[in-house]
Amino acid sequence: MKVVIAMDSFKGSMSSMEAGNAVKAGIEKACSANIVVKSLADGGEGTVEALVEGLGGECVSMEVTGPLGAKTSAKYGILGDKRTAVLEMAEASGIILVKREELDPSRATTYGVGEMILDAVRRGCREFIIGIGGSATSEGGAGMLQALGYEIMDAGGRPVRPGIQDLDRIASITAGHVPKELKECHFSIACDVKNPLCGENGAVYVFGPQKGVKEEERQNFDDKLKHFADKTQEFTGRDYRTAEGAGAAGGLGFAFLSYLPNVELKSGIDIVLDAIRLEEEVKDADIVVTGEGCLDFQTAMGKAPVGVARLAKKYGAKVFAFAGGVTKDAGECNAAGIDAFFPIVREVTTLDEAMVPENAKENMVLAVEQVFRVINLYTGSFSRFWI
Repeated sequence: MKVVIAMDSFKGSMSSMEAGNAVKAGIEKACSANIVVKSLADGGEGTVEALVEGLGGECVSMEVTGPLGAKTSAKYGILGDKRTAVLEMAEASGIILVKREELDPSRATTYGVGEMILDAVRRGCREFIIGIGGSATSEGGAGMLQALGYEIMDAGGRPVRPGIQDLDRIASITAGHVPKELKECHFSIACDVKNPLCGENGAVYVFGPQKGVKEEERQNFDDKLKHFADKTQEFTGRDYRTAEGAGAAGGLGFAFLSYLPNVELKSGIDIVLDAIRLEEEVKDADIVVTGEGCLDFQTAMGKAPVGVARLAKKYGAKVFAFAGGVTKDAGECNAAGIDAFFPIVREVTTLDEAMVPENAKENMVLAVEQVFRVINLYTGSFSRFWI
């Protein structure tokens, strides 16, 4: 029997690999099996940690320009091949870096994202996996482009100020200081939204309010993005303002599509599954085990465990999921490809107690052991079990 394990992290309790290794320990207590453990994330928070831990990489810490201009510490990962960098834009330009009362979309910039990319390029990276969720910005990625060497100038030949505030003053865009190595790079952008750059379904109207955009500012800010798109079209000869995902992260998706070479905007979970090469292991698996901290109806909407289940079903494997908690509406996960799911908490406890890493790992081992003891009862007539 071959079992492939791909667990999302249990935030606050276990990393992806820690959860996966706890599942493995539980299986080994119950039966003999060929077990493969893979790291897992969905392209959002925790992706750097999961891929670095699972693929033998290292984390790089550096000082970057934060969303409102102050310096902040950010980290990204370089995987074991020494050519692939994994970044989360939220490390440099995330809304979590700004106090709610200090949100200022007119000034918020993605400059720090460009600084991270440049640092990775200088270290030899040419493949990039970048999660772009959770931004504090609405400036179409202009700051990132400036950090990468694009000169975005006003009519007086001065660089436009950070944020969305000056985008309608752009007179010219040039690429005189963009490093030639950037042309050698390939970018896989984890993007799970389909919004265009502009209009009522665009970056400002849909995502701006949570970043501090006031209702009376929306049309003005949207017009600024339209001007940036017009000038981008003049410079590049291409127009990506209506492309799916262009409005992601305040228009950062638009900047990637318009200015950087070899860019793919894809579902975050699909990018991660490709990176960890899960399909190669699942092809001949009998059972695939996945899970996350809490299984609910949102899991069924396309979160990491369902991405794993979808791939497993392609090859006829049975899929079991384990979670710290399971809600009443988690039955949606069965329709999404998870054959059966199990909560791991064994007794009445507080959330804080359940989330203690040692407790979570022990609960996982014990819950998995009992499920696989049932499976082991049928290994003598294995085909009968799968009927």
